[in-house]
This record gives sequence, structure tokens and C-alpha cells, in this order.
Amino acid sequence: MLEDRDYMRQPESRTASVSFTMVLLIVNAVVFLIQMATANLPNGLELQNQYFALSLEGLRHGYVWQLFTFQFMHMGWLHILFNSLAIYFFGRTVETSLGSHRFLGLYFLSGVAGGLVQMLFAWAVGDAYVPVVGASAGASGLIAAFAALNWTEPFTLILYFVPVTMKGRTLLWVSLALAAVGVLDVHSQIANAAHLGGLLAGYLGARQIIQGGLPQWRNPFSRPVSRRKAFVAAAHHQVSWRVAQPEEETGATDSFIHHEVDPILEKISAQGIQSLTSRERAILEAARKKMK
Repeated sequence: MLEDRDYMRQPESRTASVSFTMVLLIVNAVVFLIQMATANLPNGLELQNQYFALSLEGLRHGYVWQLFTFQFMHMGWLHILFNSLAIYFFGRTVETSLGSHRFLGLYFLSGVAGGLVQMLFAWAVGDAYVPVVGASAGASGLIAAFAALNWTEPFTLILYFVPVTMKGRTLLWVSLALAAVGVLDVHSQIANAAHLGGLLAGYLGARQIIQGGLPQWRNPFSRPVSRRKAFVAAAHHQVSWRVAQPEEETGATDSFIHHEVDPILEKISAQGIQSLTSRERAILEAARKKMK
């Protein structure tokens, strides 16, 4: 039977009692209030920029913690508002799909990568003393991860009160293009290089988690993802699927498993979840329900 196969047995899952997405939003808000309260103290703003905002000069002095602290700081109310909206709308789906710990790791990976790319850009143009703050690099990583999870699936975003339907790949390419064009303006007050770095890190990180390997190429010496891991990953991603039910009811017989389910799991192991067709996803979802 389906549930008797070792790669089809899922570990007992526990629903996270705390949403890391909401924790990030709360921490950002608290830090911002502390910023506002201490900025008017003697040398308050100067100390913030010198020790906690990200700058090339700070890294030269060994303040490596700036790669993390700058992600919780913001320049004003609109700055934190837009970053919070991006974290909220995209972060919830990414956290539900990948799990809380992977979500948090992906967020900080994108933030650090974005900060490093911004510092490389600052070194290139000679802005060693310009401080960088904001959660936009991490938020950009969540946007890219959301795009990777919904690569060929249409979804609707509300942009300036206008509903826009697109696919994940369109969202990623548009975001990359906007960041790349912004980088060309060396006098811009927006850290576009950080956005670009965050997008790339978020996409590659999400693909690493989904596929168990880097996109577009495969290491011939790496072990393929097991069927069990492929099925568990697929089950975790069911939240973002919008598929129709299969035309015929599928039974959990050995013949059905061998001819229908096994090839799908092999395909996930080799090509990733986003390579599945709507019918294949529906069959896998039906098999998962049978397993329960």
C-alpha cells in the first residue's frame, strides 16, 4: 500500500506556534521606535550610523555586525511601511511553504548578500562613508523566493490599488530589471545594489531548498534527492498550488503507485517541484490524501 513505502512516510509535523514573519515585523517596528527615540540625543544619529548602519568604512574597522544590524534600521515611516508590507505579503507564503527556520535563514542570507553587493558597489563608486539601512534586501529575497515557488503559477498582486496577474518568473524578471536600472543611477538615495543582491540570493536559496541543488546545472558527483524528501517537499508546497482535480479518481493500488506516483517523484527529484504539470500535482495531492 502507499503508506507502507518508506519514502512516502512523512514525519509528524508540528504547527509553529509563532510566525517568524510577524516576529520580524515586530522587531523591525521596535528597533525603528528606538531609532526615533535616540536620534535626537547628543550624537545619537551619528552613533547609529557609525556602529549599526552598514558602511564600507565600518566594515574596514571590523564592525561586521553591521551586516545584520542594518537590516532592522529604517530612514523613515514610509521606508519601514513599504518594507513591512513586502515582508508581510510575501513572507507568509514563503514561511508556510519552506518552514519557519528555512524562511528565517533565507531572509538573513538575502539581507547579508544584499549588504555585501551594496558595499561592493560603494567601493566601486567611492561611497565609503554613506550608511545603508533597511530591510529591503531581505524583503527582496522573499519576493524572489515567492517567485521561485510560483514560477509558472499565475497569481494576482495589488499594485497601487490595481490588480495585476502575473507568474513568478515575470515577477522575478521585472524586479531584477528595476533593481539593475536603479544601480545605473550612482547618485540614487535607494540601495538598488542591495535589492539586486537580495533578489539573487533569495532566488538561488529558494531553488536550493526546493530542488536540493543549484538551478540550471547539476553536480554530477552529488547524490540525487530521495523520493521521500521529494514527496515531503511537494506536500509542504501544496499551499501555493492552484490545480484542478484529476478527471478520474485515483486509488492507492500498487499499480497506480508504480505507474503514476513513482514517475512523478522521480521527476521532482531530478527537475524540481515547479516542473510538474497541473495533472501531476493533482495526482500527487490525491496520493497524499490517500496516505493520510
